[in-house]
Parts: sequence; C-alpha cells; structure tokens
Amino acid sequence: MKRLVALVALGLVVRVAGAQGVVAQDSPSRAMAATVIKMWPTGAVLTTVHPGMWGYEEGVLLDGMAAEWHSTADGQDFKYIKTAVDKYVTEDGTITGYKADEHTLDDIEMGRAVLLVYRVTQQAKYYKAAKFLHEQLALQPRTASGGYWHKQIYPNQMWLDGAYMAEPFRAAYAATFQEPGDFDDIAKQLLLMDEHMRDAKTGLMKHGWDESGSGGGQMPWADKTTGLSPEVWARAMGWYAMALVDVLDWFPKDHPERTALIAALNRTDAAIVKVQDAKTGLWWQVVDKGDKSGNYPEASASCMFVYSLAKGVRMGYLPQSDAAAARRGWEGIQKQFVTTGADGLMVLNGTVKVGGLGGTPYRSGTFEYYVGEKTGANDAKGIGAFLLAGSEMEQAATALLGQEGPSRLLVGSKDKLTVTDRPGARKTVLLDAWFNSQTRKNAAGQTELFHYKWDDDANSGFAFFGRAFQRYGVKLETETTAPTMADLSKAQIYVLASPDIPVRNPTPNYMDKAGGDVIQAWVKGGGVLILMENDVTNSEFDHFNTMSERFGIHFNPVIRNKVDGDKWEMATVMIPAGTGVFEHPHKAYLKEICTIRVSGPAKAVVTDQGDVLMAVAKYGKGTVFAVVDPWVYNEYVDRRNKLPVDYDGFAAAIDLAGWAVRTSGPSPTHK
Repeated sequence: MKRLVALVALGLVVRVAGAQGVVAQDSPSRAMAATVIKMWPTGAVLTTVHPGMWGYEEGVLLDGMAAEWHSTADGQDFKYIKTAVDKYVTEDGTITGYKADEHTLDDIEMGRAVLLVYRVTQQAKYYKAAKFLHEQLALQPRTASGGYWHKQIYPNQMWLDGAYMAEPFRAAYAATFQEPGDFDDIAKQLLLMDEHMRDAKTGLMKHGWDESGSGGGQMPWADKTTGLSPEVWARAMGWYAMALVDVLDWFPKDHPERTALIAALNRTDAAIVKVQDAKTGLWWQVVDKGDKSGNYPEASASCMFVYSLAKGVRMGYLPQSDAAAARRGWEGIQKQFVTTGADGLMVLNGTVKVGGLGGTPYRSGTFEYYVGEKTGANDAKGIGAFLLAGSEMEQAATALLGQEGPSRLLVGSKDKLTVTDRPGARKTVLLDAWFNSQTRKNAAGQTELFHYKWDDDANSGFAFFGRAFQRYGVKLETETTAPTMADLSKAQIYVLASPDIPVRNPTPNYMDKAGGDVIQAWVKGGGVLILMENDVTNSEFDHFNTMSERFGIHFNPVIRNKVDGDKWEMATVMIPAGTGVFEHPHKAYLKEICTIRVSGPAKAVVTDQGDVLMAVAKYGKGTVFAVVDPWVYNEYVDRRNKLPVDYDGFAAAIDLAGWAVRTSGPSPTHK
C-alpha cells in the first residue's frame, strides 16, 4: 500500500474511472504500467542490450502493456504501445534497424505489438510491417524434423524461447489475414517441443534441443542420445507456457491439433505447479533444484507461470485448482521482488538478465551456468511478464463465475495425457453476425466481417465487450447464419446488435417469423437475450420489432442524443446502482439512440427525460435485456479516443456481462 500511495503522490497511477471493484484501479500492475510510462516515455527501454533498437525485450514489455490495456481499458497503455512501435515502422511499412540476414526468432516477437496497432487503427503501414515479419518466418532455417532454428548462428537447434518469440505473432497474423494453413505448422512447432524436450517422468522441459547428428546433438551442451541441454531453466519453460495460452487465443476451435495443444499446456503447467516453492510460492532459476546451493527464486519466470496458470484457468484450459497456485505465486512476487525506488517509482527486482546455450563466451547449460547468471532491477522482459501476470490477477476474482465445475478432463497414461472436452463446462456467449453482417476489406484486400464483432479491435468492434464477458471465464462464439435451435441451444447468452439496413449492408438479412420463433423458444427455455438497437438512420426496426415485441419490447424508430462537436453532455446517461442489471452506478455515453416502449412482461430499467432507454423482460425461464444503442463498442470503451475518462463504458460493459452470466443458467434444453 505504501508503494501505491507514493505513486499516487507522484501522479503515476492512472486511475480508470468507473465502478470500484469492476475495473482495477490501484492494482500492482496498474502501478507498474504507470511506472513504465514515466520511466521510458518513448518506449526506449534502457535495460536492453541495445536501447532504442528493435528487439524482443521491448516486445515483451509491450505485450504486458497490451494485456493491461485489455483488462483495464486505460487508453494511456495503447498510446504507449503505438508510440513505441512508431519508432520503428516507417510510413511505407519498413522496420528500421531490422536485420533480416540474422534469421533470429527473437526479432519476430515485437511483431505482436505491430499487429495490435494494425488491428486497432487499420492503417496499412502496420500491415506491411507485419507482412514482412510473416515472410521472414517463411525463410527461417529448419531442423530435419521441420522445427525452426532459434537463430542462424544456432543451427539445428530449437529453444523453448522460440515458442513465444514466433508462434503467438504467427497465430495472430494467420487469424487476422486469413492464412489458415499456418495453424498446422504453428501446432507442429509447439508439439515438436512437447514431444522432444519434455522429461517423461517430471513433465518439465529442457531449454534446448540440438537435432543434428545421428542419435543426438553435436553441440557440447547437448546430450549425445537425446540432444537435450542438461537443466530445466525456469524462464525457458515460462516462454513455452505463455506461448501456449496466447496461441490458443487465435487457434481455430475446430482445428484437429487444438486439443493436443491444450494437453501440452496441461502437462506443462501440472509440472510447474509441482515444483512451486511451498514456502514462497515462487519458482527457482533451475526449477527442480530449489534445495541446491546457489539457486535462487527468479522473478520473470515466476510472473510467466502465474500468467499461464491464471489465464489457462480463466479460459477453461486448466483445472480450477490451478488458480490457487497462481494466487500464491502472485503474492510471493509482491513480497519478494517488488519495492519502491528512491524516486518513488515501482521496482521489480530479481529478473535474470540473460540465459542461453553455446555462443561466445560459451554457455554450457549446466546448473552452475544458470545460477551464475546475474539478476537485475526493472528489466524490460521481467516487467512485461509482471504486467501479463497482473492483468490476469486483476480478473481472477470473477474468472470462475461462468464455469460450471472442472473445465477439462485428462485421460490416458501419465506420460501422454490427452484432453477430453467436458460439455457445458463453460457458459457460451453467442454474438449475431447474421442480422448484422457488414463486411469490409482489410489491408490485404480480403473481405472480413466487422462492426459489433468480437474480433474487431477497431472503433467499430465489440472486442472490449467480449473481454468483459471473458473476465467471467465464458466462451465467445459467433453466429454467422440464421439462428437455429441447434445453435442457440449451445449458448446461454445471445447478443443481437444494430440489425442492418441497405445503406449499411446492400443485402441485409431481416428478422423473420422463423428467426423470431427460434429466439422466442430459446429464451422461454432459459436463455438470456441481449438486444442492442441503434438510431433510425443506422438500424432496421420494423422486422426486428416483430421479434422483440414478443417480450413486450418495442423499439421506437427515432433518433435522440445527437451531439454537437465535443459537447459530450448531450449524450450523457446516468445509470443508477441497483437497477437489477447494473450492480454499480455508471456514467454512460449513448450517442444517437432510439427509445423503447415497454408492455406486458417488460419493465423499464433506465429512463432519461421520460424515455425508456433500457428494459428487462422475464419470459418463461429466460430473460431479455434491451438497450437503445450498442454503446459498449470500442470507440467509447477502449479509452484511446477523446471521450472524457469519467465516462465508464468498460466498467458498465463488465457489469452488464456479469449480470448476464449470473442470470443465465445451464445450457437450455429444447425438444
């Protein structure tokens, strides 16, 4: 607490306006993000070997800032990321200082930040830079088994580090620019490591694998039978554990190797939990030799493991019991590594500066080598891992609310566990992409869905609304066809936003009797339906009302709350606490909206100037929530735009999502 008080006094804690308890305001990772912005305002990280030059250490730091932005919607975090990226990416998409002939996976890592900035801004120069990095991977040398060399100077060697340096970027690129074939090879890279670098008895993984030579590696550090390096270095396993949870964000739900990747994550984190230090909750530099003289707890790996465990639980990949290990680790990190400097800035101690194999001077991969490496304070990659861990711990309190018991079952032998899905283990939020099916061209010229979609990070998207739901451990899905009972019965919550009109979509799909019948029956069976209309110039009313009126909700085809320039107050709507939907009060920004007329089972929830703006209807076993605008879309939620920070759209989105998750029951059943 003293640390946070000091940071507040210096103006370093950027408070996220909104409901206390809904969005983190004074968490350790918020304080650290503020310290980063103060300490390295342009993203020129001083703890790297070459300050101000493109490299993975700054990339990991930006990954942490991105995770914080996604969990708190503090726009300063995104502005920092963009400022850092803009140091390197020129107007024509060239990456300043990139050394293509070195073929190092480390230099791919920062592509994640470039791709994030593209997805948010849709500017072509960031696409060109990301495309260049994607093309570099096509030129990366490979082992005989098809695994990437870690670097040109390390022939025939796979290092666990490379999993994080390359594969999350590659997965995000494949999902963004429609390269489905990449996922086969992404899985191959990760599963080669799982197969060859894991100890069958402990489940722990060795840092490096030299595939060269018959029967084993040629490098002096490599075992002559297995080709593996001698010890289990904590941060190497941390890179791998983080790579798996991040790749799964993008991996197609129906990909045949998705289950194998989840199984690899379970093997990895089960082994990690077993070697967690019982006294401190931390992990040792050489993870399985904590009792050996010279060994020490290491900060970056401890943060990485907390991140992988906590995110794996929240996303339903890992058993809920792993949440306790993450919590113990996070508490240990605060106690052992976090201090306040003389300047009042937050300090993360205990990050080992470097770890590798071979090279000059020679690195043997032995116990003595790893424990001989020195630690430092406020190392960029350590801070990045700290922010990643903190972003998950900010969400941990609600991460299990949308999960119904164990999230997965492991079957098979102890050496080769596989994952069997447990139906109904996580609640599902289904988003309509049929009645609103607008498309755009991306920078690659490909057609993609956008506008109120989970995977749309631009102003027009619902990415932050989706993250609000994911705080509760639920799954996000999208309905791209007319709703059927078979599809809806797999979901507990169904969101329909701003049905199309011809000016927005030349071939709109209008609500019809069949669609209305399916939705009505689904709600009656226990579903939670969220209806988000728009104003009369942007949305369809007549057909949509044939469905909504079944629940006593009629959307009036009008336009209200027009805003003159930056006169934000013209669209201000105050949401009181205790509405039955919103637990906390919110200052909402609802610009250019319609109104609602309620009847029958529908009741007003929020009114303004005599107009009903939000309503709820109980219908059978289900519930319908209606609002006059999809106001929780990114433009007014992600806090990187001009809207004053006292409008708390993200906090309201989290509140609404929490109500929907708590209100929804098990998957509705229909005959």
